[in-house]
Amino acid sequence: MERYIDYDDFAQVYNRHWGGFAIQIMPFLEQLALDHYPVGVSLLDLCCGTGQLARELTERGYRVTGVDGSEQMLRYARRNAPNTTFICSDARALDLPEEFAIIISTYDSLNHLLTLDDVEKVFRNVQRHLKRGGVFVFDMNLDSGFRSRWRETFHILTETSAVLIASKYEKDEKLATMNITIFTQQEEDKALWRRNDVALTQRAYSVEALTEALTAAGFADIEVFDARSDLGMRDEGRAFFRAMKL
Repeated sequence: MERYIDYDDFAQVYNRHWGGFAIQIMPFLEQLALDHYPVGVSLLDLCCGTGQLARELTERGYRVTGVDGSEQMLRYARRNAPNTTFICSDARALDLPEEFAIIISTYDSLNHLLTLDDVEKVFRNVQRHLKRGGVFVFDMNLDSGFRSRWRETFHILTETSAVLIASKYEKDEKLATMNITIFTQQEEDKALWRRNDVALTQRAYSVEALTEALTAAGFADIEVFDARSDLGMRDEGRAFFRAMKL
């Protein structure tokens, strides 16, 4: 299994500053998936990150399994959601002994798959792990979203850390890169600071290509929702997909 070392280095920052995004999308997950199934069904949070969404879902009564490829992300997830089961696995090699009524993957996690072949591989794995009548819901950044949001430089400062972020989007290649420099104060000697440099890359896919990949993987009743116009989110160029296993 491929290890996600860059995501290990990013885990602390993600947990502190980005993990809460998952809670914000709960109303949309309710609308697209949760309200259609009884509380208590089995749910897979694929690419679960640091577990804030898994905690929310577990507290609502769902039987949640979280999967992520970063051990450090899962270290925080186990702290954030101690009553959830977490497994370290590459989504492209997903092989669990259970089927799920609902599978979700949020916060453009699947944009980190850099080839359409890998996307299709994950879709096939998801379809194989869904129960009949189950639903798969995920969101993706689209080309327009990368064009509007991935061209910023900003920083986040706390008493014990400094995070410098520069993002860019290569529109011809459909590749978005976020270069992150992290300075962290060391607990054993507060005069010492550790520096980590992380580069995270995402790719934009068209709605048509993703829909075709879902169809090829065996999904049916595929629906696409614009995050802003259909769901009332602020994000431009983000789409939510819902697909069924019949």
